[in-house]
Amino acid sequence: MLALSDGTVVHGEAIGHEGITGGELCFNTSMTGYQEIFTDPSYYGQLMMMTYPHIGNYGTQPRDDEARKVMVAGV
Repeated sequence: MLALSDGTVVHGEAIGHEGITGGELCFNTSMTGYQEIFTDPSYYGQLMMMTYPHIGNYGTQPRDDEARKVMVAGV
């Protein structure tokens, strides 16, 4: 479930890590570079909404990480 400050509630299906989190909802329109976005310290604690529908279709490489772990609070 995604609950926004204006009262809007969007229900969905959680995948990956189970738990509750919160943060500023941000969006990114990039077609590539999702690995760098998710590991970028400037996005720490934010909820990232990707507008391109094919996230994850080209894999990841450790050398492309901006940090040693994922920095976003959710995707």
